[in-house]
Amino acid sequence: MTKISRANSKTISSAVILVANKKTNYGNYGLSRTEIDYVKHELTANDKKTVAVNQYNKLIIIQTVNPQKETYKTIELWRKAGAGAADMLNQHKQSAVTICDTADDANATLAFAEGLALANYQFLKYKADAAKEKNTLAQIFIQSKKASDKQIDQLAIVTDAIYKARTLVNEPVSFLTATQLGKEFEAMGKEAGFKVEVFNKAKIESLKMGGLLAVNKGSIDPPTFTVMEYNPRGAKNKKPIVLVGKGVVYDTGGLSLKPTGNSMDLMKCDMAGSAAVGCAMFAIAKAKLPLRVIALVPATDNRPGGNAYAPGDVINMMSGHTVEMLNADAEGRMILADALHYAKRYEPELVMEFSTLTGAAKAAIGSLGITCMGTADERVKNKLIDSGKNVYEPLAEMPFWDEYDDMLKSDIADMKNIGGPEGGSITAGKFLARYTNYPYMHFDIAGPAFLLMRDSWRVKGGTGVGVRLLFEFLKNK
Repeated sequence: MTKISRANSKTISSAVILVANKKTNYGNYGLSRTEIDYVKHELTANDKKTVAVNQYNKLIIIQTVNPQKETYKTIELWRKAGAGAADMLNQHKQSAVTICDTADDANATLAFAEGLALANYQFLKYKADAAKEKNTLAQIFIQSKKASDKQIDQLAIVTDAIYKARTLVNEPVSFLTATQLGKEFEAMGKEAGFKVEVFNKAKIESLKMGGLLAVNKGSIDPPTFTVMEYNPRGAKNKKPIVLVGKGVVYDTGGLSLKPTGNSMDLMKCDMAGSAAVGCAMFAIAKAKLPLRVIALVPATDNRPGGNAYAPGDVINMMSGHTVEMLNADAEGRMILADALHYAKRYEPELVMEFSTLTGAAKAAIGSLGITCMGTADERVKNKLIDSGKNVYEPLAEMPFWDEYDDMLKSDIADMKNIGGPEGGSITAGKFLARYTNYPYMHFDIAGPAFLLMRDSWRVKGGTGVGVRLLFEFLKNK
């Protein structure tokens, strides 16, 4: 974990980064006249945005960006600049850095620190030479008159939550079974102060969660259903906000077997939705947001074992509906349907569900953003879209027309678990919406949840997408 805190009189770092603009007085930060002339020449004549001055006993980096018309785009440039600085600091073997807000711009400074911290994440648990590969940067200090202690503390908390989410997504199923996932959430609840209950298979059977049990039939490992609740005194909402996350800890496709290359080999990430909502709960509770929030995670692996559910089977769901299962690789919606039905008992104000649900979502917009759809009102949707912009996890709202429901009609059951060859991400959302009777939003994170190449502060592997979006939306509620 890269620690983030406010700089004070005891702060010691041999690296300093100046978040600068045209008004920055470089003479206040230990630069000589010659060095100042060099910096100004590089920034103006050579149009550089990053200038480094190595004083041997101190590394000073001056950072600027080109302001954009839209503020959120400028903030994202600062995050990307922070990601670039992470590489430079680790190359220079720096263990700590002080970020100085010389422009009196708290948003820019915090975004820079965020990009720096997120780019510094590594997953080295299974590396024999982890000590050699480990980044040297361990501490980020923020010096800013404009950034409040609350803002800095929240940045540290959310960064910690993202690290946790990325690690969960990066863990292989040889470690992260459904049972272990529940244990990880229990540990987070103990650390952050929220209640966690993990239902075992017997409890799941007693609740008649037919979708979750059907997907689990091909596995030798039992399913779990985790309920997390944060209910602080003085919560602003009488009705809770419920988060639901897909917890398929590994997806072979079941009897509808996936190909291996660039498909099944990446499917340890199919529980990224559960990581998003569980780690968002960690951040919400740790930051003591005054909201009652509940998170639900149905979890299992999906394998083609001897008793695996087969295409053509009819599944009796917890809701009482029947589903003609025609594709065992459309398993996420089967387990989520039970969770969404379970959520009805809370009479929620809003339910937000996150899942790596369809390849169609990734085909539609790639890995740059999240497809979303649902029945929440326009005010909620607009706030979510604004939150997505603020954290640069952009949302692309898909149409939710009634005609898509027709694609799920079955000849022998209440519905099929797949639609036709077109509009796959939308028919998946429509399937899930049938299990709701409350304002509902579905977020398909199949594109950005796991990257094959680093993209600035979004590192290779698990990205932790969804955590920052949820925290941004809820902290401003």
